[in-house]
Amino acid sequence: MYSPENIRKYFPILDSEVNQHKLVYLDNAATTQKHQSVIDTVSQFYEKENSNIHRGVHYLSQLSTNKFEQTRESVKNFINAQHTHEVIFTKGTTDSINLLAFSYSKILKKGDEVIVSEMEHHSNLVPWQMCCDYSQATLKVIPITNSGELDMSFFKKELSKKTKLVALTHISNSLGTINPIEKIIELTHQTDAKILIDGAQAAAHAKLDVQKLDVDFYCFSAHKLYGPTGVGVLYGKEKLLNMLPPYQGGGEMIKDVSIHKTTYAELPHKFEAGTPNIAGVIAFKKAIDFIEEIGVENMKEHEDILLNYATLKLEEIPNLSIIGTAPKKSGIISFVVSGIHHYDLGLILDKLGVAIRTGHHCTQPVMKKMNVSGTSRISFACYNTKTELDYTVDCIKKAIKMLS
Repeated sequence: MYSPENIRKYFPILDSEVNQHKLVYLDNAATTQKHQSVIDTVSQFYEKENSNIHRGVHYLSQLSTNKFEQTRESVKNFINAQHTHEVIFTKGTTDSINLLAFSYSKILKKGDEVIVSEMEHHSNLVPWQMCCDYSQATLKVIPITNSGELDMSFFKKELSKKTKLVALTHISNSLGTINPIEKIIELTHQTDAKILIDGAQAAAHAKLDVQKLDVDFYCFSAHKLYGPTGVGVLYGKEKLLNMLPPYQGGGEMIKDVSIHKTTYAELPHKFEAGTPNIAGVIAFKKAIDFIEEIGVENMKEHEDILLNYATLKLEEIPNLSIIGTAPKKSGIISFVVSGIHHYDLGLILDKLGVAIRTGHHCTQPVMKKMNVSGTSRISFACYNTKTELDYTVDCIKKAIKMLS
């Protein structure tokens, strides 16, 4: 039986106190807390295993290389990629998208079109603006509805033979909307365009099968899956990754170098220049092991219960409005309180030990669409409980009374 109380035992930070109150951590869409096995693995690496990878013949280098590549195999299985070399390690989702946008900027041309949406995190908007500026391609933007859903009629209308790439989020980080990516991928491929899905908010909350989805590119970050910061994944179909030029030059990504000419390494090393976050990648495997042991479907079911429970509780608070009311949502709730600034609300909650996020959440176009300067956002993980939500709702009521 699923027990968040048992799961919490493996996350030492959850026993912390903040301002003499027990920590209630509800900022999981920004980053999740780290499992003890992840923390121990990072420590173990630097204490007893530290070495660079893929380059040394000595024992420590071979040990680190083997563990690093075991994580790549784990990621392959976690997302059901066809080949291990289709898994590229990056610094995070932002780095993965920038890698792809830079590479595409070298092959797009004037008259080509890239489609994004109004709900994108800045990390899946700004790189494509830069890409289109450089290549002279045209950037088209799918609007969102007042409930926070994609305007699919606009998307269908704008898809054409000119479309070369569609880049969309799987789950909105500021609204919680779950986009119908299966249908979007199918429609995109009907025009022979390629598609990138930003899975930063989805990988810890949805069972992924990139082959079943037939997605061309998919990316996510380890730190939002209970793993370390500074580690990301870009999945790409082998044929497409081979087609794209490399993002960065340097060590590891080369096959042969002369003063005047360089040939590049095979996948995945072609896109992995320099020394990576070795400890982080190795520790990421422990996070994946944890998720697979509990079961991502079980985590999602628990988070959905919390989402529904918290939504009902918040809707009872006078003058509080939830921003983002799509029928299909993940464990994220953004809200505003009439007459109260989100920043002030967040500060008072912090004084009471509750960690939430306030602001525009790196989605300024969303805030403009919803006609708000920002929101307060709570976001759930597998270790959160109804007891924490009850306390948080009481704290919100107390903060509103103080600020009114």
